[in-house]
Amino acid sequence: MPKTYEPIATTTLGTASATVTFSSIPGTYTDLILVGNFGHSQVNEGLWLQFNGDTASNYSLTTLYGNGTSALSARESNQTKAFVSYYVAPVNAISTLTICQIMNYSNATTNKTVISRSNRTDTGSNLPGTEASVNLWRKTPEAINSITISLNAGNIISGSTFTLYGIKAA
Repeated sequence: MPKTYEPIATTTLGTASATVTFSSIPGTYTDLILVGNFGHSQVNEGLWLQFNGDTASNYSLTTLYGNGTSALSARESNQTKAFVSYYVAPVNAISTLTICQIMNYSNATTNKTVISRSNRTDTGSNLPGTEASVNLWRKTPEAINSITISLNAGNIISGSTFTLYGIKAA
């Protein structure tokens, strides 16, 4: 029997907001999928995740970016959030699609891995393309029961939608 996605919660912003939080996430699935279709209010924004309110330097990331001509990569350790992707422009338009896979989220004995894929939007010449990131949440292992989504600065704009899915075991 194939694994299936079950919607856990959906949030559509009626007004701009600095954060979106999914809380009281049930531990009854094997993995989580977070899908965001959103926009931002300022240029040069990054989308970030925090788990269980952890703001300590427990996150590390590797990101890859490509546009068919150029390729870039970056690696960071001891971050206070999990990096999803970087967005440049347009502002105040819903133009970005992000999919994050959060593996083994309910296991309380392992660190958590997040793989995200996003379109990197830009109406100018600041490298539009596709971005993929992998993050590791290295806090003392615990199950994830809340996810907070945020930007570097500015707001996630009104009309943005985020849906959290659980993957059921076969």
